[in-house]
Amino acid sequence: LFLTLVQHERLHVKHRGHEAMHAEMVLILIATLVVAQIVLVQWKQRHNRSYNLVTLLQMWVVPLYFTIKLYWWRFLSMWGMFSVITSYVVFRATRKPLSCRTPRMVYKWFLLIYKLSYAVGVIGYLVIMFTMFGFNVFFRIKAEDSMDVGVIMLFYGLYYGVMGRDFAEICSDYMASTIGYYNMGGMPSRSLTDDICAVCGQKILVDVDEEGIIEDTYQLSCNHIFHEFCIRGWCIVGKKQTCPYCNEKVDLKRMMNNPWERTHVLYGQLLDWLRYLVAWQPIIIGIVHGINFTLGLE
Repeated sequence: LFLTLVQHERLHVKHRGHEAMHAEMVLILIATLVVAQIVLVQWKQRHNRSYNLVTLLQMWVVPLYFTIKLYWWRFLSMWGMFSVITSYVVFRATRKPLSCRTPRMVYKWFLLIYKLSYAVGVIGYLVIMFTMFGFNVFFRIKAEDSMDVGVIMLFYGLYYGVMGRDFAEICSDYMASTIGYYNMGGMPSRSLTDDICAVCGQKILVDVDEEGIIEDTYQLSCNHIFHEFCIRGWCIVGKKQTCPYCNEKVDLKRMMNNPWERTHVLYGQLLDWLRYLVAWQPIIIGIVHGINFTLGLE
């Protein structure tokens, strides 16, 4: 306690008389955050594709830098495994001609990542709440240990959830454009028959009013029909809010069979918000440090 008080007093002595400089540094931070937010919003609105690609690249690279610098080998091994498998999936999704099995493989992989990240994130959050309410004492677990586990699981869930959704969106665009029933810029290049799914290009075997063994057939408000897993992957995992064929707006509420599924949509919206925090926050903080260093502020 005495040593802590001495260190605290030394800190006060060191920073005494620097109140004006500290206020200037706070103003620089606020101004930089505001300007960065305006620039990013304008960039996203005007050039959404380039914004998403650059953000995804930073999401992929920035954690790698800190991982190597801080020797987080567990995260590095999982990052490497995720990168290898996802790179293969993206490679398959961007090939022309597109294999008939590729769309299903792509959506299954990213749906798996999405569900795993959701489960890991929820468990991490529950562990944090478990620790904050002191339940760890009943199991003789140190608060530091249980909190570390919760924070790590929450970070893993959110990070890989964001990465999976971003890669899924890229694959969705490439695959749907290659199949020809979807065009980002306008009209599709192929005519869609009543028994073909516009997401995967495969035949629909189950009628809309029938109950399938593995999956049902889903019909949008525009009357176009799709495999249930395909349209759910397209809308929820791939972040598409329009019909893959005619670009009509999709009502996600109609796709939710039960209230619990709505949490997946809310989780997806949370991941979209966290993308800014993970990808751009380190860059903004680095710019602030650069400005402070240039002005001689410590």
